[in-house]
Amino acid sequence: MENKNTKGKRFFCSVPGFLTLFAALLLSALCALRFGSAHLSWAEFFGALFFEQGAETDSLILYSVRLPRILAGVLAGVGLSVSGVLLQGVTDNALASPNVIGVNAGAGFGVMLTLAVLPAGLGALRFSLLPVFAFAGAFLTTLTVVLLSRRTGAGRSAIVLSGVAMSALLNALISGMTLLDPDILSSYNAFSIGGFRGVQYGELILPTLMILICFLVSLVLSNGIDLLSLGGRAASVLGVPVGALRTVCILCASASAAAVVSFAGLLGFVGLIVPHMARRLVGNKTSYLLLTSALLGATVTVLADLFGRVLLAPTEIPVGITMALLGAPFFIFLLFQERGGDL
Repeated sequence: MENKNTKGKRFFCSVPGFLTLFAALLLSALCALRFGSAHLSWAEFFGALFFEQGAETDSLILYSVRLPRILAGVLAGVGLSVSGVLLQGVTDNALASPNVIGVNAGAGFGVMLTLAVLPAGLGALRFSLLPVFAFAGAFLTTLTVVLLSRRTGAGRSAIVLSGVAMSALLNALISGMTLLDPDILSSYNAFSIGGFRGVQYGELILPTLMILICFLVSLVLSNGIDLLSLGGRAASVLGVPVGALRTVCILCASASAAAVVSFAGLLGFVGLIVPHMARRLVGNKTSYLLLTSALLGATVTVLADLFGRVLLAPTEIPVGITMALLGAPFFIFLLFQERGGDL
């Protein structure tokens, strides 16, 4: 006889289940468009939504301020969640996230290096290059981690340990650079907290393409990732190129997370928590996990950004802080659940 947990997983693995999660995302996006630091009545909201005469200023708020943030939140949630699913799958580590393979540390080092090397007199050009160097730092760090781990067979533990070592090294270099040049610390702090304030449509084009490509590649590789759960030797016997698969998955995870870093800064907890939430809904099949995590991650990130905008309005709490406030208690709950054998 089926228990409630099994029935729930069967529902969310079906088309109606995915449509339910998609509807939740749409509702979250609508709330994020409707509410914010600038108060709009429902009449003003619909007038602005449909560009009624006299509502030009309100339309500007909706389409030039709030909508880009919503799209950025959706992209960030999808990119980080997919990255987390891939990393947890290929490393068999429930605590794996983009932080583990050095994405955040590499991006942070790229930003610090840009701020330290380029003169402050460059002004806007200097800050416009930050996303480029953040992406480059994150991706080059991951390539280094992959090369180091492949020297020992690209095993699960080698990948994690190489990532931890690179993160420690780069964080030490970041700390040293702040001591040598304290003036760049404030700029780095804004990047390290993470957020969507001021994001523009143009900034999202390349990250969207990168995240979409990584997501599609992940779906193609999902069956191989499922076989990895049997162990490297068993997967190899079944025809899976274990080392190559792990390398491609880690590079996809890095590229997806680095694309998010390029416009949102360093966001925590999404890539760690959301795959666990999805696993409770659909089980361990990677293709279902990827689709469910993408929808859940987008919804959670949009709601976290909305929460940060309205809680102390007109003062704004960056989404990186609200994600930590929401994610840390949930993560502790997951740890207790795992100890009880529910995960």
